[in-house]
Amino acid sequence: MNPTRHVRTLTPLDRLLAGVERALETVAGSPEANRVSPAHGIAEAEMDDSQRRHAAGLMRINHTGEVCAQALYDGQAALAHKEENRVHLLHAAAEETDHLAWCNERLSELESRPSLLNPLWYAGSYAIGALAALAGDSISLGFVVETEKQVEAHLAEHIDRLPAQDERSRAVLQQMQTDEVQHAQNARQRGGIALPFPIPQLMHTTSMVMKTVAYRV
Repeated sequence: MNPTRHVRTLTPLDRLLAGVERALETVAGSPEANRVSPAHGIAEAEMDDSQRRHAAGLMRINHTGEVCAQALYDGQAALAHKEENRVHLLHAAAEETDHLAWCNERLSELESRPSLLNPLWYAGSYAIGALAALAGDSISLGFVVETEKQVEAHLAEHIDRLPAQDERSRAVLQQMQTDEVQHAQNARQRGGIALPFPIPQLMHTTSMVMKTVAYRV
C-alpha cells in the first residue's frame, strides 16, 4: 500500500516567516529574474559621468518602486480575505521580482547601488498593503489598480528623461511599463474599485517624496 500523502496547511506563523524571508530577499538579497532582461543584446552606450549618474538615479527610483511593489503585494496577500485573491497577489509579486532583478542588474552596470532607505520604503509599503487588505479585497485590488496606474505614468516620464543613448535602461523600463498595465487590468477584472478621494492624491504625494529621496540616497 502506498503511504498516504499529507498536504500541510500553512499556519499564520508559517506565512509570517515566509513573509520575513521575502522581505529580506527583497531588501538585502540578489533577486533572480525568471525572464531574460529586456536589455539583453543591446550594446552599452557611451555616457559621460553626468549622464551615467542621472541614469543611475532614475533606475534607483525604479528599483525602490519595485521594492515598494513587493512589500505592497506581500502585505495585501498576508491579509487577503479570499484565497484566490491571495494567490493572485503573490503571483503578481513574483512577476514584479523580474523588474526588481532587472533594475538591480542595471544599477550594477551603471556602477551604482540601490537606495540606502529601501528597508524603510519596504516597511511603509507593507503596512499600507496590510491596511488595504483589511478594508476588503475590492479596496485592496483597487490599490493595485491605482498603484500601477501611477507607476505606468512615472515610467513614461523616466523613459523620456533617460539619456537619449541609454537604450539598455529604456528597454527595461518599457517592458516594466507593459507589465504594469497588465497588472492593473488584471486587478480591475478581479473586482478592484476606484479609490475614493483623497487616497489617490495621497499616494501620488508619497511617491513624489520617495522619488525625490531615492534619486540621491
